Amino acid sequence: MLLLTTRRAALLAGAALLPTAPAMAQTVASAPDASPVDRTGTPSPAQGSPTTEPGTATAAENGDGLQDIVVTGQTSRDRPLITSSADITYATRDDIDRRAPRSTADMLELVPGIFVEGTAGEASNNYSVRGLQGGGQRFVQLEEDGMPILYGGGGADFFFQQDLTIDRLEAVKGGSSGVLTVNGAGATINFISKRPNQERFEAIARGTYYNYGLKRADLYVSAPLAENLAFSIGGYYQSSPGVRRNPFDYDGYRVKAMLEYRFDGGGFLRLSAKRGDMNTAYYASMPYRYDNGTPSGFPGLDTQRDNIGGDAFRNIAVPVSTFVESDGIRNFHYDQGIKSISNQFRVDFEKPVTDTFDVFLRSRYLDYSYDFNGLFPGSGTGNAGLASAVSYLTPGSGSPINDLLSAGAVAFPARVSFGIRNLRTGTVIGANQTSQLDALNGNGFLQRTTLNHDRLDAHDFGLNLGGRWEYQGGSFTNSLTAGMMYYAVHRRQNQSAVASVVNDVRDNSDIYDIVALDGGNNVIGTLSDNGLVSYGDWGNGIRVRDDNAVSLYANDELAIGKLRIDGGIRFENIQSTARDGIDAAAVDAANRIVEIRPGVFQQQVPSGTAGLITTVGPTFAGRYTTLNRTQEKIAWTVGANYLITPNLSIYARYADGFQTNSADPITTIKLYEAGIRYQYERFFSGSVTVFRTNFDDQNYNFANPENPAQQQNINADLRTKGIEIDAVIRPVRWFSIDGQAVFQDPRLQNLQLDGATQAGYEGNRPERTPSTLWTVTPAIQLPNGLGDIFARYKYVGKIFADAGNGVALPGYGVTSAGINVNVTPQLQVSFNAENIFNVVGLTEGNPRQGQTQAITQGFFYARGIVGPTYGGSVTLRF
Repeated sequence: MLLLTTRRAALLAGAALLPTAPAMAQTVASAPDASPVDRTGTPSPAQGSPTTEPGTATAAENGDGLQDIVVTGQTSRDRPLITSSADITYATRDDIDRRAPRSTADMLELVPGIFVEGTAGEASNNYSVRGLQGGGQRFVQLEEDGMPILYGGGGADFFFQQDLTIDRLEAVKGGSSGVLTVNGAGATINFISKRPNQERFEAIARGTYYNYGLKRADLYVSAPLAENLAFSIGGYYQSSPGVRRNPFDYDGYRVKAMLEYRFDGGGFLRLSAKRGDMNTAYYASMPYRYDNGTPSGFPGLDTQRDNIGGDAFRNIAVPVSTFVESDGIRNFHYDQGIKSISNQFRVDFEKPVTDTFDVFLRSRYLDYSYDFNGLFPGSGTGNAGLASAVSYLTPGSGSPINDLLSAGAVAFPARVSFGIRNLRTGTVIGANQTSQLDALNGNGFLQRTTLNHDRLDAHDFGLNLGGRWEYQGGSFTNSLTAGMMYYAVHRRQNQSAVASVVNDVRDNSDIYDIVALDGGNNVIGTLSDNGLVSYGDWGNGIRVRDDNAVSLYANDELAIGKLRIDGGIRFENIQSTARDGIDAAAVDAANRIVEIRPGVFQQQVPSGTAGLITTVGPTFAGRYTTLNRTQEKIAWTVGANYLITPNLSIYARYADGFQTNSADPITTIKLYEAGIRYQYERFFSGSVTVFRTNFDDQNYNFANPENPAQQQNINADLRTKGIEIDAVIRPVRWFSIDGQAVFQDPRLQNLQLDGATQAGYEGNRPERTPSTLWTVTPAIQLPNGLGDIFARYKYVGKIFADAGNGVALPGYGVTSAGINVNVTPQLQVSFNAENIFNVVGLTEGNPRQGQTQAITQGFFYARGIVGPTYGGSVTLRF
């Protein structure tokens, strides 16, 4: 197994990725007749076994990778990374296995400068780049074999997870990323597939198990079918409750098949198909407390292991508009978690036309859907929803359900007090039984938990075609790539029936009905609906989006002696239609729509619904507002590199890019960076990059904490300056220390809430953005190729949960370790452990509490990393 330093040699020597440009030879510079590679950066079969990285071993052995391995993703031939003017990362299959990622977000931690909030589980995690606030997936494009997994970028981790069909990861931050792909101006992360083996039969089988219950089987098979024709098929099946305690196992599979024909004169035609059907766990915020200034778990709830979700949330019927569901009921299924289904078909073609000109085409059609069933404790009501059971049952402003209690006082005038009834056990506890309420779960607390049921049905077609022309003069060389991209995307979203329940604060928590009691604590009436205390919390939730985007792009690379000058430009025209469901606007007796207060019309709940809530909340009535918008934008970049010595270079780059947001305004980003790269024999190799990013008009909506059905808008400029360090020290052949660090200073400017300027936010840190990120990874290579032992320490600096910087979540460091043992050349055993020292590490805070948050009586919400996890895999190669 290659050491981390092998990866670094490859990184420094030739891993630049410009995903839509044709990749050139990945071989030693002294071999001018080397075979080309395709545009995804994957070696052509002529270069040798598809399972090897030609030149990588040479770089590691010679210690001179800056000269030996050439760039795989730039538009010109034989260009070593030391001459590149982009910030590049490269991770081999071994690096991915050593990281042992449990999610796609985990893999992104291999890329310096990417901040990952990987605490949601396998999917729906957040990641950001170079100072952009956390909580999204904007400006970072995930690709597979050079095409975006999704045009918009966000949500890609619902439909992609690494498996044995993936050969490596390549990434570019800034640079030409915003020119040569869509919606990736901040960074492009490209996952490169293994090419079908044209030479021999090849098979890999792997079994994986982790202590929290993950069970997974991977398989990969490839073989030639005829001369120049080969196939591959691979994928995995898994079953897992997720990293937290959970009574449910979520299972599913993904499989990918390829058929590739290699032309005699160079180039290829590749057909591929993918199918995925996965159920995965999802985890949101949990309650924490501050103990002498240090965050700790909530009494009665192990926040390192526990999960408030469980049996009580298995299947909950939520009233909804009959224009959404004909029977007026939409079921929330926590036992399904996130159910994502995808089918993709793809064609890739590349062919030299002459010695200096070749053409390429990529196209894919993705049909996909997800049904998201997630629990959001503390949503809408925020910290106010976390209160003692006594407070819940005491009418007045201190009760998080005071409106419901007021309605109960009117509906049941004979009541003496209110109480709670456990839906699982039927046990009733009255407000006068304070000792029992205070003993509830060992903490005496209840909370409001939102049931977020969000379904998306969509398709996404993408096409990228173009050509590359190369010219060599007496004193210079030039490579020009030009092409066209087209994307057509349709998305239909149903986020109706978002409702909330009252539940206790413990693992596998129980849900409670709110009841009216007589003097003997006998139930005389029920206020809630099987625990539901509100409907339609986040509005009527019906949205449709259609986008058609056409881009024309060109990228040119000019080499004059030791100087390289690059320039690229992309023009995009996007035509979007946004249709948003309209609330009912009039009384409609036939559809049971009534006026609940002047100007507000809602549909009555289905007949027989329990409780006092009479309407479904904001009511979709079958009509839409429609916004048609055409927008145009240009992204461009220019960079230069000067090779001072064969082992020392400097570079600088400016990029002006953007992110489309369907019919919403386009958001822009400007990136400035300059860096130095240096390698000293085998002992040291590394780079230092200084950067500045300017995000203009960063815009998004969030739920109003006072009225969650009402969306508020935030618009702000962000300014970040920083430095990025990436280095490896290898004092002896069998030991290395690999380190990456980012130190940045992100600041908010010109922040507006709903169009009104908020001077109090000026100069604040953007929410959920650390100023410091660093990782150190020492590794020891075992003798005689037996394997390696490694450790990893990751530090994430302090973040703020809100743009108002009212709640600070402290920095934390996580220690991991592992070992890989090659029992035989065909059999490998791996073991790794995460968070060995059970560190409490918090992300997010409570994003649904608003932009100015506070800690209430020592308690607050956050989404945390889990405690120690460990496991491993057995891999067999044929």
